[in-house]
Amino acid sequence: MKKVIISIIISVFFSFGLYSKDIFVSPKGNNQNPGTKEKPIQSLLMAKQMAYDLLKSGQHKNVTIWLADGIHTIAKPLVFEPFESSLPNSSLAFKSLQGTKPVISGGLKLSNWSKRQDGFWTCKLSDIAPGLQNVRELFVNGKRASRARFPNNDFLRVKKAGEDKRTNFYFEKGDFPIPSKSKNVELVFMHDWSITRIGVKEINADANQLIAVDNIGAKSPSFFTIDNWEPHPRYFLENALEFIDLDFEWVFLPETREIVIHLPKNTVPSKFNIVTPLSEGLVSLVGKEDKPIKNIQFEGITFQHAKWSIPTGGYCGIQATFYDQRRENNEWNWNSIPGAVSAIWSDGLVFSNCSFKNLGGTGLLLGAGCRRSMIKNSEFDDISGNGIMIGEGQDRQKNGTNWYKSAPEQVASENTIENCRINNCGSQFYCAVGIWAGLTSKTTIKNNEISNLPYTGISIGWMWSTETTPCQENIIDGNHIHHIMNALSDGGGIYMLGLQPRSKLINNHIHDVKKNAGSAESNGMFLDEGITDVRVENNLIYNIAKSPIRFHKATKNLVQGNYLFCQESNPPIRYNRTQEQDIEKVNNEVLVKGQLGYDEVLKIAISQFSTKAKK
Repeated sequence: MKKVIISIIISVFFSFGLYSKDIFVSPKGNNQNPGTKEKPIQSLLMAKQMAYDLLKSGQHKNVTIWLADGIHTIAKPLVFEPFESSLPNSSLAFKSLQGTKPVISGGLKLSNWSKRQDGFWTCKLSDIAPGLQNVRELFVNGKRASRARFPNNDFLRVKKAGEDKRTNFYFEKGDFPIPSKSKNVELVFMHDWSITRIGVKEINADANQLIAVDNIGAKSPSFFTIDNWEPHPRYFLENALEFIDLDFEWVFLPETREIVIHLPKNTVPSKFNIVTPLSEGLVSLVGKEDKPIKNIQFEGITFQHAKWSIPTGGYCGIQATFYDQRRENNEWNWNSIPGAVSAIWSDGLVFSNCSFKNLGGTGLLLGAGCRRSMIKNSEFDDISGNGIMIGEGQDRQKNGTNWYKSAPEQVASENTIENCRINNCGSQFYCAVGIWAGLTSKTTIKNNEISNLPYTGISIGWMWSTETTPCQENIIDGNHIHHIMNALSDGGGIYMLGLQPRSKLINNHIHDVKKNAGSAESNGMFLDEGITDVRVENNLIYNIAKSPIRFHKATKNLVQGNYLFCQESNPPIRYNRTQEQDIEKVNNEVLVKGQLGYDEVLKIAISQFSTKAKK
């Protein structure tokens, strides 16, 4: 019997050695090294290729690439395709060594600064990055530096839209300092639930007229005209030397390809770590419809500094960072801001204990055909676009028609986002959301904290009708969503859109939704067109400037056991083009500000939800 046990133990150890392999990577490594812990290599790309070769050989089932402390710099994204292996369920993992915080960075540290006569500092990219043609973001000691804008924090107001209501408008004389080089300036124009970022063609100081290089607002839908929103819409201007008046404000001068920054008095650039993104994305996982990319894991990795440049004709936002993009034949279609880390046609991806920060597009995008992925215990902070995107919209074509009609089985499904912290998304593109899930099935968004956003916390669904799609059985459970809708309107803590039967919004804690900045109201939960057969249960919603819950063009749904705290004169539930009798309401606790017991009940409810969150 002892011989049998010993034989089994030897077999297990032999199998483990045969099937598992470690590769070590360090910023201080050498690519001539074997990749051991004592002699690590330096290149992430080389480590990836070594791992693929090991898996393909069939001698190793599981390969782990261990990243040492420090910044692992890349100039272009790491691209992963499905790996070949004769062994079933083979896997590849990227992990941080214990006690370390490795960073995969697409950033370029700026040096060779010189001082200008006006006291500002300048860095010429031609000396250090000949291929870098444009700069939209700058980070100083890990914090986003403000591109010089006017006004610094508030907004200007359009006096009157131009005749075409699309390309130009008039302003009041003296509203802003007229830049000497207006073609370097970017206009940031606020629509209700989206923004436009577009270059300025001309500023006519005599006529008090601003003319953009193309349309201000999307061409489709057609109602994105200048004067469709507020009577005098908000806007501000960026990237002129005349606008620099604060420490760490900066501009990019395209004609000389130089960055100019205002540093605090009696300091020099060498005292700061000044970085601009260089790589267009960081990691791209590219599977195929018939051959998904499987079983890749990232654990304990920070993803930082990825570039995204807006189209030449400008960024005309529609919603949740989808924008209107002109094609070569002058037709227009919707596109979305790409992810710094992205995947299509995948199965079983895992991102755990990771950090996504200082990114120029979306943080993490799991697009078409992504299934059974897990995003957990990770942090998303200071991201220009959405924090996380799951699934896709309706435009992709399959067999000559929209994919959700011809191939609904391709829906992104069974993906989970859990215990993540999502903060300060939409740093450039204010229509961004913390988590966007489009046409998805059985998506679970659970126990995340989402805060400090210019627009919506969680957006799920992507169909402005009651049309049947594979979107169904999604669960949004136990999330803490607060201090959102800080710049735009017509959204909420949770925004739900389109038919997605048997979905649930349960146990969520939503508060501090600001008064609407635009013309439409925002809410704790906004359930938009097509919502049917959805359960809204046991949620706590308070400190909402308008109604805690709003339905628009919805049908039969259940609202049960919720704590709804209202401001005076606002109903707990608002029904826009929705039959009130279609919304079944059961055992909801409704209190109005100023009502006896309001503060006491709210305090108890907050305590109960906080206790649940800790568990």
